[in-house]
Amino acid sequence: MIPFIAPDLMPAFPEISLAILALMLLMFGVSRKEEPFQAVSNLSIFALLAVGAMICRYCGETVTTFNGMFISDSFGGFMKMLVIAGSAVSILMAAKYAERQRIMRFEYPILILFATLGMLLMISANDLISLYMGLEMQSLPLYVLAAIQRDSIKSTEGGLKYFVLGALSSGMLLYGASLLYGYTGVTNFDKMATILAASAPLSLGVIVGMVMLISGLAFKISAVPFHMWTPDVYEGAPTSVTAFFAIAPKIAALALLTRVFMGPFGSMVAEWQQIVVVLAIASMVLGSVAAIGQTNIKRLLAYSSIGNMGYALVGLASASAEGVKAVMIFSAIYMVMTIGTFAIVLMMKQRERMLEEIADLSGLGVRQPMLALAMTVMMFSMAGIPPLAGFFGKLFVFQAAVAQGLYWLAVIGVITSVIAAYYYLRIIKVMYFEEAGDESLDPATDVRLNVLAGVSTVAMLLFIALPGPLLASADAAAKSIAIFKPK
Repeated sequence: MIPFIAPDLMPAFPEISLAILALMLLMFGVSRKEEPFQAVSNLSIFALLAVGAMICRYCGETVTTFNGMFISDSFGGFMKMLVIAGSAVSILMAAKYAERQRIMRFEYPILILFATLGMLLMISANDLISLYMGLEMQSLPLYVLAAIQRDSIKSTEGGLKYFVLGALSSGMLLYGASLLYGYTGVTNFDKMATILAASAPLSLGVIVGMVMLISGLAFKISAVPFHMWTPDVYEGAPTSVTAFFAIAPKIAALALLTRVFMGPFGSMVAEWQQIVVVLAIASMVLGSVAAIGQTNIKRLLAYSSIGNMGYALVGLASASAEGVKAVMIFSAIYMVMTIGTFAIVLMMKQRERMLEEIADLSGLGVRQPMLALAMTVMMFSMAGIPPLAGFFGKLFVFQAAVAQGLYWLAVIGVITSVIAAYYYLRIIKVMYFEEAGDESLDPATDVRLNVLAGVSTVAMLLFIALPGPLLASADAAAKSIAIFKPK
């Protein structure tokens, strides 16, 4: 009989604490007679901040626990802090919007907490089993959030599409994981890396399993051709939920992809690099072209996110520590840009009715110049125009690709950035050069959203002057992952 050895719980203390706090808030919400949405939202933000402080405390050194299934390191700490910040801001942004849309249910912030718990587990996954557990812990609350506006046909349709396609991607991922387990006999990333590094030549079953696993993970970041759910879900889901989808889950999935490529597939660069290159090119091209004809700003931002994930994949395709660092920097900048953009989109209303068409921004530059200025900075940054932060995010991933000889991949990235600039600049043109009709947008009076838009704008403008803290943190975090060892 194998003796039971109690695992060290301290490396996973932030995740355990978040699970306990989420359950406590769920019981608190159920026990209240009146709708406790606001109280649960505020307490959820405090819970996330407390978990963020724990992550800073426990993610300084690389340790594993639960028989090697869970890993805590600086890389995980960096990406977890981005996820925590994105989730907390998403709850903050939803307050007034949920009230206007009549979705003030206390389950809303609690679902975000459980989804965040899944993301933290994804980032620290060091085993195929913990990978799948974290992925599903994240996905199930997201399916519910997408359809939380039950009296909206679009929201219900978006949630259903997300669920069906998400189930398909989970099946692909599970099939790939089963093949990898069948051919290696292990599920642990470290053991699998050792076995695959010693295998020459690699079995066809291993390569097929790797492709299926990558396909399932590519769905989570909306990489082409696994992007089909993104525009419909972004448009159908409540805007505050769309903002959450665009911020935190993408970062967690990128972190998991990085962990998988650096870990079990670290010796298979020649096999997976070509797959990532194809995903990156397809995502950048479709993201830059398909958005041109969009009139709904949420669908446009959906294609924009697809393109941005393509740029992040350029960093991963470089298969180097510099590429990992570039992905981390790009993720942080992308998160701030997305927060600022959706803070403005959430203030697009007329007579308390939410608007989503790009044409609704007409005349904003005259009637609300500060809001238009913030949106202009966000669009210029997303287009990658210097000296804004978005330019440097793309610069770092392109530099990582060039350093590894992927010159043509960087060139394609630059070309698609130029094409994508068209639809970003079109939004600016609508704001400043098109006259508003008889009715314009209501004044932006939501203090929380104004603060978020202002902070994001300042961050985009001042990054060039104060890049040190982010670059130093990303550099230290990237070094905590083992360097690639190609065959």
